Amino acid sequence: MSSRQQQQNSSQQSKTATQSYQKPYNQASTPQGPPPPYPSPGGGSVKQFKTEVVEQKPAPQPQTHPFTLTQQQLQMLNYFQQNINNLTPAQENMRLQLQHQHRLMQQHQQQLRHQRQAQPPRQGSTPPAYNGNNFQGDPPTLNPPKNLSPPSNGDKLVQPTPNVIPSCARDITMPVSGQNSADMDVSEEELKDFLSQKDLATTLAENLLKHFGSDDIDIKEEQEQSDSSKPEMDTKRRIKSPPHDSILTIKSEPPWEVDSLHSVEKRPEIEYTIDMDAKTILRLCKGEGIKGEISNSLISDRAPPPSPPDPPAIKLNHQQLLPPTPSVYLDNKKHAFSPQLQEFCLKHPIAVVRGLASALKLDLGLFSTKTLVEANPDHSVEVRTQIQQPSDENWDPQSGKKVWACISHRSHTTIARYAQYQASSFKESLKEERDKATSGLSDSDSKDSVNFPKRRRLCNIPPLANTKGCNQPKMLKFGTNVDLSDEKKWKAQLQELMKLPAFARVVSAGNMLSHVGHVILGMNTVQLYMKVPGSRTPGHQENNNFCSININIGPGDCEWFAVPDAYWGAICALCEKNQINYLHGSWWPVLEDLYNANIPVYRFLQRPGDLVWVNAGCVHWVQAVGWCNNIAWNVGPLTARQYQLAIERYEWNKLQSFKSIVPMLHLSWNLSRNIKVSDPKLFQLIKNCLMRTLRQCSMILEFVKHKGVEVKFHGRGKNEASHYCGQCEIEVFNILFIREQEKRHVVHCMDCARKQSPNLEGFVCLEEYKMEELTEVYDNFTLYPTVSATAEQYRLM
Repeated sequence: MSSRQQQQNSSQQSKTATQSYQKPYNQASTPQGPPPPYPSPGGGSVKQFKTEVVEQKPAPQPQTHPFTLTQQQLQMLNYFQQNINNLTPAQENMRLQLQHQHRLMQQHQQQLRHQRQAQPPRQGSTPPAYNGNNFQGDPPTLNPPKNLSPPSNGDKLVQPTPNVIPSCARDITMPVSGQNSADMDVSEEELKDFLSQKDLATTLAENLLKHFGSDDIDIKEEQEQSDSSKPEMDTKRRIKSPPHDSILTIKSEPPWEVDSLHSVEKRPEIEYTIDMDAKTILRLCKGEGIKGEISNSLISDRAPPPSPPDPPAIKLNHQQLLPPTPSVYLDNKKHAFSPQLQEFCLKHPIAVVRGLASALKLDLGLFSTKTLVEANPDHSVEVRTQIQQPSDENWDPQSGKKVWACISHRSHTTIARYAQYQASSFKESLKEERDKATSGLSDSDSKDSVNFPKRRRLCNIPPLANTKGCNQPKMLKFGTNVDLSDEKKWKAQLQELMKLPAFARVVSAGNMLSHVGHVILGMNTVQLYMKVPGSRTPGHQENNNFCSININIGPGDCEWFAVPDAYWGAICALCEKNQINYLHGSWWPVLEDLYNANIPVYRFLQRPGDLVWVNAGCVHWVQAVGWCNNIAWNVGPLTARQYQLAIERYEWNKLQSFKSIVPMLHLSWNLSRNIKVSDPKLFQLIKNCLMRTLRQCSMILEFVKHKGVEVKFHGRGKNEASHYCGQCEIEVFNILFIREQEKRHVVHCMDCARKQSPNLEGFVCLEEYKMEELTEVYDNFTLYPTVSATAEQYRLM
């Protein structure tokens, strides 16, 4: 079974399936609320937990210990543990009290268990009787004891996995009090008649044994309802008991252990926390990897699989559907380097910094087509052939209807050849403008690039809907993804970008992507785009939801469309409705569809020298209005929101069979080596990733050694790229399974390796890091004390 199938199957069995994708780490996560500006962290009110009040007639209760927790108290404790970061002081005190009682209850339960083991039940004895919240004096627990070291204050309760209760066991009611048959108002003949049904006694016993051995037993009190006028049901028989006694029904709710009925000893589930040290984690997971059932999820073994979020429920009016674009104008260098500029960018889904080039005296001419041709004329350019049409329309040339699918064909050329095309396109457009001006069709200024879409609108109407226009739509060529990573070829250009403020630079200590340790083309390196009017970058979110920087070199403008990240799930649904894959497909949204779906859209022009900041998760698409070049790259601010969105997209990409080109495992371990974090939320997220990967590596090594496969130490070279599975393209961290295919040594993840060979015959297993090194890094990554200066929040080691 593949890792993705394991994720889906485990999530379907999990009671946490109703949890939102935005809260996967047992920690408070970034809410998916209305569109930003994003609120400052903290300060949110905690939703109060509601308990059901069950009215009961007074009945004699057995003696209970003062630390025994009721079912409502257990649910309350479970709720507090799940929302531990959002509790008020009063709720935190109550959580600590309940947790203390829960530990005393577990210790008492352990003692009773030992006593039962020392005195085995006599043959023919009846099963112990239930009584309210106690079972033979054994208090209920959310999780059975697990032979662990004493739990710390950070221990959390595990939510149970619901099981399906056999209909026979579900419908049989039993007396609550410990009473023998003589005390019941049942005759011997009635008992014989009840048990004489075909296979009923055997089935009932088997189902009870099977169910009691599954850890998922719930006991719920109900009032007896006696009505002699109702006919007796064939599928349900009830043993009579005194009217004042409570009746108990077996259902699937929070469980506790019934050891006397266990036929097979099960390994209890262990709740791993970031408060554990590496030695404890490795000790607890020992023996878990032998079966090979190892989850590669960075979220949780029991959390639901990631999925697109529901959009905010707030109904937007016309003005809110067309929000003004956040923008700031820079007058001087001092404004460009002020902390307020970075705060402004991080506060909004997208922002325009106008006048940046002039304020910093950037030489944009270094990125002009003329300079590029002079520097490296034979440098490769990827070309996209597209239909030229207005920016707010997307027509299907065959049907003549507005569609989402964006047609684009790929080819390659050189900078020199594309420069010739770009220049000839400009000359041709000038000639067309002169001809139109002479014939009186247009008196527009040909130098005003903003008016180009209006002038070309007549020739962009699809053939079937155009009776007087062009016979065929006009095609254009868009030069994209020009790699400027070579420091020798593009030294002057890259040096000029060092004038930017630190948060916007390609390389910076405060940029997560600078800690990857190797090149990711277009993300931690600069890419250039060479455009003619109508060149389109289709709708998308940045890889792994990282932020991006885009500077327009000019001379023409670019038109941008953007949607806040809270609405990306709604856009994903519209893509599916239009039969386009959100990640793999090429799409250009129809604006009317977005407005009808209550999705707000930012729309603005980027002029030469303007910098556009695209915040984490923002959906955007861009079209050139005039002839221009653009440069772009990604950045990863060291914030909890950026890291969490990156991890969430990393997990969703696995389910969508889409490669995450940011190796989040490799990056997380490098971050833990290189920086000291004082933000508690960011620390928890990174530490959780380290904890889960450390456990996964230990379990994989245990499985490999159990199969008798030798593990060879391979190590890592300087600037060596991260490894991905050659079959499913997920990141493979530390433990590599190598097999020769077509005279090439191909890396496999463990799941794909086992699909080809269950016992790993024919695979070589390589280890990049010694477990001792990983445990040392894990233990040394601790929360750094908070400092007063914001700029010192993240310090290099």
